[in-house]
Amino acid sequence: MAKTSAVERNKKRERLVKQYRARREALKAKVNDRSLSEEERFNAVLKLAELPRNSSATRVHSRCELTGRPRGNYRKFNLSRVVLRDLATAGQIPGMVKSSW
Repeated sequence: MAKTSAVERNKKRERLVKQYRARREALKAKVNDRSLSEEERFNAVLKLAELPRNSSATRVHSRCELTGRPRGNYRKFNLSRVVLRDLATAGQIPGMVKSSW
């Protein structure tokens, strides 16, 4: 199991990303819009910098849903490789068979 504080910190980041998504996308669109003046684009950059750092989607780390493990995760299952192997061996993942020979 991962540290509870690390898992909770990541959940907080996910909430912030969700909360600021529309605002962040609007400001990014202004920054990339070449038809606006340099001053308007620069003001958009400044407003973007004022948003919380943890509201950026790149700061969210993919973690295992069951254990919170930060490394070795399969995006399709949202599980770490260790848990995925255990569940596949136990036959609890539909359509997945753990090979053994």
